[in-house]
Amino acid sequence: MSPRAAWRLESLGFGEVYDYAAGKADWLAWGLPREGTSADMPTVGDLARRDVPTCGLDEKVSAVRQRIRAAGWEECVITNDRRIVLGLLRGQDLDADPDATAEEVMRPGPTTYKPDTAAAEAGRRMSERGVRGLLVATPDGALVGLLRRQETERAGEDAS
Repeated sequence: MSPRAAWRLESLGFGEVYDYAAGKADWLAWGLPREGTSADMPTVGDLARRDVPTCGLDEKVSAVRQRIRAAGWEECVITNDRRIVLGLLRGQDLDADPDATAEEVMRPGPTTYKPDTAAAEAGRRMSERGVRGLLVATPDGALVGLLRRQETERAGEDAS
């Protein structure tokens, strides 16, 4: 079971939810220091914006909308108290019933990328799929940040 799924089950009231123990392959996935010939290649963990807004499941859409738009954002990541990614609110979700909670209108279980994913690879995927950004999370589902496609394009230009 994915760590995020385990946290989501816990938030829904399930008890005794367990997760796997990390193995040695998780070193890079955690975004820990790397060496070798590809150590200088930017990863999504290197480029992700850490200041992406977050909110809790019980927050009202009206309060979330006001806060994130005032900060110049169009999305909000729903997390628990340990910053585990539970859902995502985007522009049209924020125009929902202002009295609804984030949990009621969120997109549950958004796709996340581990911090060691090559930025160039992620940028190609985003371009092919018409995606403007992607979430980056640790192997246990904790939010690292949001990577925008233009950041991967800039990193590609800098590498040229």
